[in-house]
Amino acid sequence: MRAQIDTRDALRARSRDENFPVASRFLPRELREKLLSVYAFARLTDDLGDEAEGDRLAQLDWLETELDRAVDGRSSNRILLDLAAVLPSLDVGIQPFRDLIEANRQDQRISSYATFDDLVGYCMLSAAPVGRIVLSAFGATSALRAPLSDHVCIGLQIAEHLQDVGEDAARGRVYMPADDMSSVGCETADLLAPSASTAVRRLVAMECKRARALLADGVPLATSLPFRPRAAVAGFTAGGIAALDAIDRAGGDVLSSPRRPSTGRLLRRAASTLLAATRGRGLW
Repeated sequence: MRAQIDTRDALRARSRDENFPVASRFLPRELREKLLSVYAFARLTDDLGDEAEGDRLAQLDWLETELDRAVDGRSSNRILLDLAAVLPSLDVGIQPFRDLIEANRQDQRISSYATFDDLVGYCMLSAAPVGRIVLSAFGATSALRAPLSDHVCIGLQIAEHLQDVGEDAARGRVYMPADDMSSVGCETADLLAPSASTAVRRLVAMECKRARALLADGVPLATSLPFRPRAAVAGFTAGGIAALDAIDRAGGDVLSSPRRPSTGRLLRRAASTLLAATRGRGLW
């Protein structure tokens, strides 16, 4: 459809720069390949919503149509054909993938959120579906695990928003809830400054605390799983916690430079999270 869409192999290669490698290295090859197909679709969807030139809503409509065509075996897009091959092994159907597309449509229409609950509603489209897909790939879907997974994914999404506050604001998007901003005296213009003001730091501290509370459910979720999926979930969870640690070490200044955890700190967080989950084994 468009030259700027990355190829399947390019999208998979980008996983090296994100949280995926720490989590996926614990998984058998077949399951890792399955999740890479999901990852490639999610990255393609986000790229159309964040970076595509031209009418992004039209391109997202194209993606949803092409997804349906792939399910029927009528698409020529390799990313979507790979995903269609995976779908029969999942018990979540096609809706979570539609939700990811809808989240990116929402990004074209909504530039700010009034309350934290409103932000959570967005994250239920943009992040929670991925967790439910991953649980399904593990063969671990259950009524008890689903809300824990939702919390972890929402926490991860908030951590990402905190890392990208300035970048998002420059694009005209503010994911920090308006009522939280008002409560600490933070204005949208403050998010565009070269460094974080006292108000921005207070705002970041507030949202970091909320994200940590959500990510705490990664331990009981991992505890409920067999070892390899448990290690993967611990890795995903640790990635979010390590990101929040990096923000805290910077005193909440997420504007002056990127706040990303080092590989060593990330691995230490993954090990401690896995240990906590393993010690909790038997609670389920």
